[in-house]
Amino acid sequence: MKKLFLFIVVGLISSTAFAQQHSYWQQHVDYTMVIDVDVETHRFTGTQKIEYTNNSPDVLDRVYYHLYFNAFQPGSMMDVRSRTIKDPDGRVRDRILYLGDDDIGYHNIKSLKQDGRDLEFEVDGTILVVELNKLIQPGKKSTFEMEFESQVPEQVRRSGKQNAEGVEFSMSQWYPKLAEYDYRGWHPNPYIGREFHGVFGDFDVKISIDKDYVLGATGILQNPNEVGHGYQDEGKEVRYRGDKITYHFKAENVLDFFWGADPDFVHTTAQVPNGPKLHFFYQADEISQQASPEENAKYREYWEQLPEYLVGAFEYANEHFGEYPYPQYTTIQGGDGGMEYPMGTLITGARSLGSLVGVSVHEMYHSWYQNVLGTNESLYEWMDEGFTSYASAETMDHLFNRGSAFPYSGSYRGYFSLVESGVEEPMSTHADHYNTNFAYGRAAYSKGAVYLGQLDYILGHDTFRRAFKKYHQEWKLKHPTDLDFIRLMEKESGMVLDWYHEYFVNTTKTIDYGVKAVVGDANSTVVELERIELMPMPLDVVIEYTDGTSELFYIPLRIMRGEKLAENDMKRTILEDWPWVNPTYSFKIPVAARSISTITIDASNRLADIDQSNNTFDVQALFE
Repeated sequence: MKKLFLFIVVGLISSTAFAQQHSYWQQHVDYTMVIDVDVETHRFTGTQKIEYTNNSPDVLDRVYYHLYFNAFQPGSMMDVRSRTIKDPDGRVRDRILYLGDDDIGYHNIKSLKQDGRDLEFEVDGTILVVELNKLIQPGKKSTFEMEFESQVPEQVRRSGKQNAEGVEFSMSQWYPKLAEYDYRGWHPNPYIGREFHGVFGDFDVKISIDKDYVLGATGILQNPNEVGHGYQDEGKEVRYRGDKITYHFKAENVLDFFWGADPDFVHTTAQVPNGPKLHFFYQADEISQQASPEENAKYREYWEQLPEYLVGAFEYANEHFGEYPYPQYTTIQGGDGGMEYPMGTLITGARSLGSLVGVSVHEMYHSWYQNVLGTNESLYEWMDEGFTSYASAETMDHLFNRGSAFPYSGSYRGYFSLVESGVEEPMSTHADHYNTNFAYGRAAYSKGAVYLGQLDYILGHDTFRRAFKKYHQEWKLKHPTDLDFIRLMEKESGMVLDWYHEYFVNTTKTIDYGVKAVVGDANSTVVELERIELMPMPLDVVIEYTDGTSELFYIPLRIMRGEKLAENDMKRTILEDWPWVNPTYSFKIPVAARSISTITIDASNRLADIDQSNNTFDVQALFE
């Protein structure tokens, strides 16, 4: 009996440990950094203190840091990748290869300590490999202190000095950043120019720079009355001490920290009702050094209009996609296009109004899908870019009163062009490892948005939108995976959806259904449908009668194990479900064929059917 009792106790302990091993957890890191910038040499020195909390069930014997600026050196992985990929990014090409000593980027790590003791480390390109003196046990903390010197590279990709429009500092991926450790292990991905993964934590950052520079950043400025430049209280006099000023920012529970600075920046603000305060930084007199005075006047006019549009975008997003959780959001002119960061973005400024609002809204939505819903965008780039593309398309349609019946059609066209190209790869491909930039872009931005559009079709609009908003509520400030997302969709809809996810994410199989035949007599009509390509889907089939009325016949898939609710007032008949292995499916309508005008598969256009020429059958043509 004693032996049996011991076995049971050990078994319970093992089961408990297993359950804890597979329960959700995420690491936490707090940064304190003091940075001193030399604007003449574009170099800066820094001290960094990190308090790292190991919330994992694992014992850690090493850590990794990202040294992103090291990518901007001849022979780096980013350089080689850009020169050897079939379709290089036009902003990079071979530019890194020809950077001179004063224009390369680097991080020189002068010292690194763990809990006060020196550590051994190795610089391996854009990764710092650190062997620990002291193991970090589950649930324990460790403190890392670093001294470093860095050189800001010429603006090539995202970050750098003196971008094409003349902005002096676009500072993203600019500091030694601790890599993420999650249920998959460490993620010390070399920087080749694509996506990122980070640890949620608090930032306390002081940046000293020449007093003429206006600086915006992640977080809330702690000393507005010391720096001025539009931050200080109204009527408050600013007294500078010496030739430099120190900007002190704090941000809570964010994935990263970015900043931008220029002596010509103008700083304006706008308040979202019941939402964050918006900050805008752009070059006051000359948005672009390459533009004419007349063009720059137009660009300034558009930047002056941007706050009103972005306030409207935040209001729409808060209502339809979940509330933004931070008190501030900052839009800074800089970079090489548009790129998202926690609590803000860097965007180029010389744009038409539509383009300026469009890129601002797109980057804003990354604060929903990546910076708040902190997916590993290297692994799930489509959850980052695709979900953002979906939400921004809808919001742009709202802001500009376009009244589009289907604002996501651009994403569908992008996906169809990917299929036609013959170079499509599964969306499960790691962002860095796509064979072409084209395949990556179309998969991440277009197919990722189509993934949501088709879920709207499968679940029904109201169910999908309720579930999509709940996804934000349940997973904000966490690291959801693709399986976390689809599992929530299953719970909210009552359907089994693994088949959809596996087909559309893990394969390149496509959808193509057609109306194969229509046979009728004076009393009834038989409609035969066919599945031409390999991916199965449920079908909405609309019958339009000659008297102008319409009726919907809904065919669930058997593997769905459920049905969507009616989406409108149209008469609907739920037919027997379609076993996915069957290439054809027939159903009978108790009306004469002469009474039918057309038969259409998916009149809503949410089904990503690659050949829609056979989706509509003109029945009346049979009698002509």
